[in-house]
Amino acid sequence: MLKLLLKWLLSACALLAVTSVYSGVQVDGFAAAMWAALVIGLLNALVRPVLFILTLPITVLTLGAFLFVINALMFYAASGLLDDFHVRSFGAALIGSILYSIAGVIIDSALQGLRLGPQR
Repeated sequence: MLKLLLKWLLSACALLAVTSVYSGVQVDGFAAAMWAALVIGLLNALVRPVLFILTLPITVLTLGAFLFVINALMFYAASGLLDDFHVRSFGAALIGSILYSIAGVIIDSALQGLRLGPQR
């Protein structure tokens, strides 16, 4: 549970880092970044698998490159659901989602070996 909260906190920090690197994505403060990270995570957990199954033929045809479009759609959808998280366009969502995904891979690899809680 603690690892999940830490991942959420670090994902919000990663979203703030994306906004400082790329001007097409804007977040109005850390609390908004926390909400945006939560919504992006929920969309990726609930909607993304359905989109993946529905678009499987085109994903196979493009050798997986269409997954970038699905990630951008989730990123763009999160900005549509939240008032304090703004993505300028779909192209900005594509670039922002790629940067956010790279940060997510780094976070996941850092947290993979982390042992939290009582040690036996």
